[in-house]
Amino acid sequence: MEVLIVGAGVVGCAVAWRLQQAGARCTVLERSIPGAEASSAAAGILAPQAEADGPGAFLDLCLASRALYPAFVRELREASDVDVAFRPSGVLVAQFDDAGIGEARERIGWQRARGLDAAWLDGAETRALEPELSPAALGAAHFPNDAMVDNRLLVSALTVAAVRSGARFVTTQVHGLVERGGRAVGVATDQGELGGDAVVIAAGAWTALVPGVLPSPGAVRPARGQMVMVRTRVPICRHVVFGAHGYAVPRTDGRLLLGSTVEFAGFEKQVTAGGLTAVLGAGLRLFPGLAAAPVIETWSGFRPHTPDALPVLGPAPLPGLFLASGHFRNGILLTPITANVLTDTILGRTPSIDLTPFRVDRKALTL
Repeated sequence: MEVLIVGAGVVGCAVAWRLQQAGARCTVLERSIPGAEASSAAAGILAPQAEADGPGAFLDLCLASRALYPAFVRELREASDVDVAFRPSGVLVAQFDDAGIGEARERIGWQRARGLDAAWLDGAETRALEPELSPAALGAAHFPNDAMVDNRLLVSALTVAAVRSGARFVTTQVHGLVERGGRAVGVATDQGELGGDAVVIAAGAWTALVPGVLPSPGAVRPARGQMVMVRTRVPICRHVVFGAHGYAVPRTDGRLLLGSTVEFAGFEKQVTAGGLTAVLGAGLRLFPGLAAAPVIETWSGFRPHTPDALPVLGPAPLPGLFLASGHFRNGILLTPITANVLTDTILGRTPSIDLTPFRVDRKALTL
């Protein structure tokens, strides 16, 4: 079976790797270098519980993907020789006022009711885990099973694994689908038409730029996120720490990633004064000791956002066309499960997750 995959971020590369393992032959089409966009611009947070708005199909999808991560990264290291720095460190969501505490306790309550590990820590308990956290923090929700990974290393590892498994990478611009006999049979590119038995669109925020893929132009659109990296002599924290308006993600070498804005500014990739002010302000509120830390990198990236904030996964109404997009803030988290369910669906097997809530022809995307 020949499969064309449009997009070489972590999702596209992971789908190619899994399909190659299953006996398919994959060609991955990318206009730039693999992982150059959202995959490299992300933070690597694996926090389905800390970021959950409530129970439902999306949380189940995220929890299933988090559960896959330990075995996924072990297999990936064997396949690529790259350690992606997966750390099941836990996540703290710090609260600075009574309203925040109330919301945190409510989230902890419904999660514990469904058997998930979550707890409220008072100020002293929180600072016992993170001594450098601001004294203004009244406490934190603790989600010990949430985790982190170095997303840039993940990009490298998945690219290597896909190539070693036999996937072919082609640098080209995709201009649209090729349809014959009522099904997708390939794509039109700068290098002419390329054919395949199936086409997977894993183009992230650029999905809508492939004509004929989405039911409406606004079904997937870019949400810009601005990020800042600072450096301290030793890591200032061990957990991913969220505040009301941002987060801090430690790397083991003393770098600390601060994020992030959510801006609907089209494909304007600037890093702005306002964006940096917001990100640094949120970071300093969590860790005032960062005031003297040097800023070593700033960047922005585009997350693929959908109107209902759910990903677009599985078969399209057009036979032969499959989608793996719209992951918004959870592309890194959802990479393992996305690769598995797309592989199953393309090969005609029943996926482990019901993909009905994530279909491209759902109501929220067709309005």
